[in-house]
Amino acid sequence: MKPTLVIMAAGMASRYGSLKQIQRFGPSGETIMDYSIYDAIRSGFGKVVFIIREEFADDFKTIFEPKLKGKIAIDYVFQDMKSFAEGYDIPATRTKPWGTAHAVLCASGIVREPFIVINADDFYGRDAFEKAHRFLTTQANDHTFGIIGYELIKTLSDNGSVSRGVCRVDASGNLVAIAERTKIFREGDKIVYEEEGNKTEVPSDSKVSMNFWCFTPYVFSICKEMFNTFLQKNLDQPKAEIYVVDVGAEFIKMPDNNIKVIPTDSEWFGVTYKEDAPGVAGNINALVAKGEYPQRLWD
Repeated sequence: MKPTLVIMAAGMASRYGSLKQIQRFGPSGETIMDYSIYDAIRSGFGKVVFIIREEFADDFKTIFEPKLKGKIAIDYVFQDMKSFAEGYDIPATRTKPWGTAHAVLCASGIVREPFIVINADDFYGRDAFEKAHRFLTTQANDHTFGIIGYELIKTLSDNGSVSRGVCRVDASGNLVAIAERTKIFREGDKIVYEEEGNKTEVPSDSKVSMNFWCFTPYVFSICKEMFNTFLQKNLDQPKAEIYVVDVGAEFIKMPDNNIKVIPTDSEWFGVTYKEDAPGVAGNINALVAKGEYPQRLWD
């Protein structure tokens, strides 16, 4: 069974200011997701699952179904605040999704095979998808997950702070610890993260998660249990979120479990802020000019 590509595209894009998931960046109007799907297809993935908000379903179908027909199977799941929150009275102050771990949980009803999960607004590169496919088809099991690791210094924005899952990796390439840092930025010649008013330096060559994870469906049971605990503790916190990195951190605490940090030569770039958009378009055009991608991706 071919592995599946799961794309998280239900975020509110609060720092960006619009629905960046379907903004066009390629020379023929391609979105960043188009390039991820293209790389997944040529790496051997058999299905793409979009995790979206229900109100954008028609937009996604109009954009993607005509060009993907006959190339890869397509499915959709909706990330709704009520999903997996039965029995809880959701406060009116809660206006945003519960986070990336909840997004992954929302795909549990239709994903039955090993899969990768990625962000909609990150460009990951072909090498990352090829290595993920190789890992899922040769190494992944219910005790061994994977994550594509990028160097921190290559994942920053010149236009503001970013969120990254900062990894500690042992000599064998196993994840020892991972922590979501929601405010990472350059300060002079250093890279720091800020938390509760305190700044801590982070080595520039640290491996970080860009939310490119390699899972088996076993991860859904972990997500479900953790999400239930999260709701019990954070229901009245309107901005609290549960992240995939939290799931990864919990997974490696369990006996005999490992997460392999898979290094990649791929170039990463993405859009956190509107000011990032011209650079993303320029990077894609440069890759097209070098022959990495065709001028018209789906012809």
